[in-house]
Amino acid sequence: MAEKKQVPLRLSEKLYAAIAAWAEDDFRSVNGQIEYLLTECVKQRKKDGKYVGQQIDVPPELDLS
Repeated sequence: MAEKKQVPLRLSEKLYAAIAAWAEDDFRSVNGQIEYLLTECVKQRKKDGKYVGQQIDVPPELDLS
């Protein structure tokens, strides 16, 4: 197995809690869930051939209540 790259990541408390709950539902660690989600996004991008929009640096408005 190829060595994995470590990347520091900062998340809001609400986003972390939502990912942690989702990870628990899927029987994954938080790190595993984030890796899974990123992998799925990359697969979807390759499948659709779409590029990231112009607003990539604008934080999304998430209602995680």
